[in-house]
Amino acid sequence: MIAHRRSTLVSGAARSARWCTTAALGSLGCLYGFAGGGLPAHIRTVAVLPFDNQTADPALTQEVTDAIREAMERTLGLRPAGEATADAVVRGAVVRYEPDIPQSFQPGVEGRNPQVTRRRVQLTLTVEIIDQREGRPLWQRSNLTVDGEYDPPNEVEGRQAALKKLVRDIVDGAQSQW
Repeated sequence: MIAHRRSTLVSGAARSARWCTTAALGSLGCLYGFAGGGLPAHIRTVAVLPFDNQTADPALTQEVTDAIREAMERTLGLRPAGEATADAVVRGAVVRYEPDIPQSFQPGVEGRNPQVTRRRVQLTLTVEIIDQREGRPLWQRSNLTVDGEYDPPNEVEGRQAALKKLVRDIVDGAQSQW
């Protein structure tokens, strides 16, 4: 009976030690991140292709592509690679860009000519992340819409806020699949 009790104590202690080790490693992962984030283990490199631009603003192609590339490298820990050799490919299109949506107004003199005091930028995109080894999408969204507010005439601030939201949505979406 004493031997049984001792083995129960030892196995309980072993379980506690395993749990503590797992918790410690999990904490390190949260602090430092593991390569590939929440993606499958074989996804270590990424090619972010230039996004098609269906809007009148030619700068959006580069801005969107650069923001996503940086997020894939910094946040998910993926290394850049060419399309032919990358484990994953990110591609998509900027479908719509609305740079000047009024948000709030200030009344004008004698009720005439109200002034817009706050505006919003809105981006709509299609995005997909493809696992090249498996030949299937890891994550995809159509009509992904993000926005960013700004004080006129600082449209650039609104655009940057929208790009931050876009990157967060893509990274969260990619990680949530695994």
